[in-house]
Amino acid sequence: MNFSARIFNGKKIKGLYNEERFIPSKNGGPDIRVRIFKPLNVEGKLPLLQYIHGGGYILGSPEMTPNLDIIKQFIEKRPCVVIAPAYRRALDAPYPAAFNDCYDTLLWAKENAEELGIYDDNFMVAGHSGGGGLTAAVTLKARDTKDINLAFQMPFYPMIDDRQNTKSAKEMTSVPIWNAKSNKKGWDSYLKNLRDNNEEIPPYAAAARNKDYKNFPPTISFVGDLEPFKDETIAYINALKEEGIDTKFKLYKGAYHGFDAYVPDAQISKDAVKFTYDSFGEFYDKYINL
Repeated sequence: MNFSARIFNGKKIKGLYNEERFIPSKNGGPDIRVRIFKPLNVEGKLPLLQYIHGGGYILGSPEMTPNLDIIKQFIEKRPCVVIAPAYRRALDAPYPAAFNDCYDTLLWAKENAEELGIYDDNFMVAGHSGGGGLTAAVTLKARDTKDINLAFQMPFYPMIDDRQNTKSAKEMTSVPIWNAKSNKKGWDSYLKNLRDNNEEIPPYAAAARNKDYKNFPPTISFVGDLEPFKDETIAYINALKEEGIDTKFKLYKGAYHGFDAYVPDAQISKDAVKFTYDSFGEFYDKYINL
């Protein structure tokens, strides 16, 4: 299933420093393959951005389109070191494998900040789709444990509610790219072990199950109104707003899942891309203390 992801492994971004590492798991898993990107000829330390690729928890890699372009645009907008984990996908290893790999990557980055040339606090985390769900999950754990200080998070159209009981999750049955059927497959794969053992689904597996939104970092997100994640994304942002968390959010009418990547030349996609990097720049300037 993930052969198409593997053929992209090691692909580089021209004009940037590129590195591949295999870092140790803290949970008894295999070493985690990570890609590290940063501007060339850097003097001094930079802030860290962890970028978590999408794929509904079952597909993808850091190097698959459009991930490298996304990473490049973040670095070009504001100088930072980007670390992108090739976390385990659910068809090979269900929850908590992907979650642990992403959180362990953040811990490793903090422990190795000097070598990486980064500040050991004020981290940023971003991801799209399933990567957005993992972004919300690692942000939640960082809030709970205080292991890592996050300056802000960017879960774009995040996959965060396994219950799939919102109106958009139930009704989006024939939309392109990701619909109710593919959503069910993704969650069934990711939560297989928990469900097989009749275990309760924790918020670290599905961030919408969290009920306490105090002390979250500032948050940037957007979502289209023709996709399963619309309602859960809006509910998540509203919960943060109710706690006074600084948020930037846009709802794109007439847009299906991943529209910004699949139809990049459409005006609505160009607007979403501009919103992404303008918002990133704004929050970077506001919350990254260099």
